[in-house]
Amino acid sequence: MCGIVGYIGHREAYPIIIEGLKRLEYRGYDSAGVALFDGENLKVSKTKGKVSDLEILCEKENTKNGSLGIGHTRWATHGVPNDVNSHPHISNSGNLVIIHNGIIENYESLKKELISRGYTFKSDTDTEVLINLIEEIKKNENVKLGKAVQLALNEVVGAYAIAVFDKNRPEEIIIARLGSPLAVGVGKDEYFIASDASPFLEYTKNAIYLEDEEMAIVSIEKGIKVRKIKDDSLVAPYIQELKLNLEQIEKGGYDHFMLKEIHEQPKAITDTYRGRLLRSEAIIKMAGVEDNMKKFLNANRFIIVACGTSWHAGLVAEYIFEDIARIPVEVEYASEFRYRNPVITENDVVIAISQSGETADTLAAIKLAKSKGAFVFGVCNVVGSSIARETDAGAYTHAGPEIGVASTKAFTTQITVLTLMALRLARAKGTISSSDFRHHLLELEMIPKKVEKALEEDEHIKKIADIYKNSRNCLYLGRGYNFPVALEGALKLKEISYIHAEGYPAAEMKHGPIALIDENMPIVVIATKKGHYEKVVSNIQEIKSRKGKIIGIVTEGDEQVRALADHVIEVPETIESLTPLITTIPLQLLSYHIAVLLGKNVDQPRNLAKSVTVE
Repeated sequence: MCGIVGYIGHREAYPIIIEGLKRLEYRGYDSAGVALFDGENLKVSKTKGKVSDLEILCEKENTKNGSLGIGHTRWATHGVPNDVNSHPHISNSGNLVIIHNGIIENYESLKKELISRGYTFKSDTDTEVLINLIEEIKKNENVKLGKAVQLALNEVVGAYAIAVFDKNRPEEIIIARLGSPLAVGVGKDEYFIASDASPFLEYTKNAIYLEDEEMAIVSIEKGIKVRKIKDDSLVAPYIQELKLNLEQIEKGGYDHFMLKEIHEQPKAITDTYRGRLLRSEAIIKMAGVEDNMKKFLNANRFIIVACGTSWHAGLVAEYIFEDIARIPVEVEYASEFRYRNPVITENDVVIAISQSGETADTLAAIKLAKSKGAFVFGVCNVVGSSIARETDAGAYTHAGPEIGVASTKAFTTQITVLTLMALRLARAKGTISSSDFRHHLLELEMIPKKVEKALEEDEHIKKIADIYKNSRNCLYLGRGYNFPVALEGALKLKEISYIHAEGYPAAEMKHGPIALIDENMPIVVIATKKGHYEKVVSNIQEIKSRKGKIIGIVTEGDEQVRALADHVIEVPETIESLTPLITTIPLQLLSYHIAVLLGKNVDQPRNLAKSVTVE
C-alpha cells in the first residue's frame, strides 16, 4: 500500500521520482505528490488522482527542479482522498517534509498535545501529526533531524515506512521502517529510496533493505548509517545485488500487466519447480524442507496462514497435504488468526503464504506463532522480503514480478510449491506409493504445457464474457480440490469488474444460494471429470431446472455437461490434485475480459492495493 520514492544525489530528482511513482502504481493509491528542494526553494505539489494528474500539476506549477526530493502515492487511511490529505506533508515551520506509508494509531492523543503547544493542522492525516511531533522534539531537545526522528518514533504506536528531510540540511534524508517495506538503492554519490526496488533498477542493482525497527541517515557526504530505533545502536548495512531487471516489470506488448501475467504462468510454474522436481531421478529437492524434515514429520498438524488469493492457495494445499501426505491441516485467515488466542504448540508447523512477503497480517501471525514456539515456514515470491527474513525456513515461488493487483501467477506458483512439499513429505512418510509418486511428478511436469493449452481458449472466453458483462451477480461452484478455485474465480471477478460474485462448494448450493438462481444468474461450474463428477452433474441439473445460465469448465471431450450447459470451456485432463492449476486459468481470463469490456482499470482496481502492509 502506498508508494514511496526518494532521491538525493547529482541528478535532477523530479524525473526519477515521477517514473518511480509510475512503477509503484500497482501498489494501489488515490492521490500523489512530490516535494523538491533546489538549494533555495522547497516546492511541494500534490493532488487527488493519478500520477499523470501530478505531472500536469507540476508542469503548471513549475515544480520540477532540485537534486533532493521525495514522492508519494497515497492509499487513504486517515482522511478522505483529496489534495490536502495527500503527501508530502510539511511541518508548521515549513522546514521539515515527510512521506509516510502506514498508520500511527495514537495520533489523536499526540495531536491534542501538539495543539496545546500551538501547532495547527491543515489535513486530517496521522502523518501531519508525525512530522510536527518530529519538529517539536527537534526544537525542544535541540538535536539533529536523525535523532529527532528516532525519539519521535519511540513515542508512536503503529506501522510506518517514512522518508523525511530538513531543507536546512539538504545533504541528507532520514528513513525508517516498522511493518512497511523500504529499500535504498546505492549508486555512485547518489541514493534512491523506494518501497521496492523497481523505481531504481535502471540506475543501480545494489540495494539495502531496512529491517523492522531500523532507521537510516542517508547522506551524500557520509554515506548510509543504519541504527536501531529503540536503542540507537549501529547496524552494519548489508548491500545485496538485485537479480531483477527492467524488462521483467514492463508489459511486453500486452495491453495489461494482468493479461501478461496470466500468459506467463506456464513459464512461472516451470521456474518454480525447476531444480526441485527431478523426474528422471524420481526425487524432489527442497532445501527448506530437507533441512527441517524432522520438524515436518513430527508435527501434530500444519496451520496455514494467509490472506486473499494466498488463502485460497492454502485451501488447495489443505486438500493436498491431507490427501497425499495424511497430515492434518487448518487454514486460517491471518487477519483473524492474529487477534484470536489460538492454540499453538511447539509441535505445530505454521506455513505462511504471501506473494509480496510484506502482508502485515501474515507477518503478525508469523510473530505470534514464533512466540508460541511453532516452527514457521514461509512461501513467498519476493527475495529478501520481510516474511522471507522472519520465518525459520521457506521456499520461493519464482513467479517473477507480479504487478497486476489481482494475483494470477502467484496463485498457481504457490500451489506448485505446496504440491512439491506435500509430495516430498508423502514420500518421506510412506503415504504414497512409488508408482503414484512417479505419476504425480510426470503430471506436474506436464502442467505448463496443459496451461498453455488452456490459454488457447482465450478468444472463446472473450465471447462468453461479452454475453455476461452486464450481470449484477455471479455464482461459482466447485467440489473437492476445485472448491477453492471457485472462491478464487469469484474473488477475481469482484476485484477487477466490481460485479458481485460468490464461490461455494457445489453441494452447498441447496442450503441457501439456490434461492438466487433465475434466468438472469450466470453460474460458473467447475466440472472436470476428476473427483465427484457425477455429483457436480447433478448440481448442474438442479441449476438447469431453475433456468440458471451455466458456464461449465470441463475436461476436453466432455459431452455430458456440454449437453446441459449454456457454454463450456474445455481444459486438458490431469490428476485430481493438479486440476486447480488448470481450472483457474479460464476463470482468470473470464474476469479479465469482463473487466476490460466494462472499461475498468484492470491493473489498478479501485480501493485495492497489491501489498496490504497496514491493517
